[in-house]
Amino acid sequence: MNEKNNTKTIYPFFLISILFVILDQISKYMIYQYFGISHIGFGDNAYYTRSVFSDINIIGDIIKFTYVENAGIAFGIGFGPFKIILSIFSVVAGILLTLYLYKLKNFHWGIKIGVSLILAGAVGNLIDRVFYGLIFGYADLFYGKVIDFILVDIPDIEFLNLRYWPVFNIADSCVTVGVFFLLIFYKHIPSMKEILPKKIEKAEITDFSKVAD
Repeated sequence: MNEKNNTKTIYPFFLISILFVILDQISKYMIYQYFGISHIGFGDNAYYTRSVFSDINIIGDIIKFTYVENAGIAFGIGFGPFKIILSIFSVVAGILLTLYLYKLKNFHWGIKIGVSLILAGAVGNLIDRVFYGLIFGYADLFYGKVIDFILVDIPDIEFLNLRYWPVFNIADSCVTVGVFFLLIFYKHIPSMKEILPKKIEKAEITDFSKVAD
């Protein structure tokens, strides 16, 4: 298979990423609208109110849709005044994952699915962090908060004061499933040597004995 055909084989995996990013953003917008979210204030002092206070039961009290804004990363870990560093890192990570996925065009489909899902999750939450503050009028560019809405009830873990799993979204789910794929197909993960461009072959050493002739 030539290089052109190899490149075409990677397009469906980018399409997977795009579709999940769209699904993630549509779901967040619908949740935002359903709960009637309004933002008050600007910057660090901004907070939100909701006109609908009842969560949406999906499977009884076990799985619900709610509304939470996360200024940090997973499990609500915040960055405070260094929020912009997180946002910029998200942009860089998204670019690197895109390039990495493209380089995987000749490798195992399981690895490509894993990376495409991780890319979708990274981009989905990247859009929140970079643009949502500006779109919803509560912060500057790069200072937005990620919308989480899937709440899963778990047995209480008293020593962690944990009554339910930290609220997450579709983008988070994509990252989790993507990592799961990489763990399953880890033997097929290429080394950096395999994905980096081949080194230009060294020029042949001049045969000085012939020159002398």
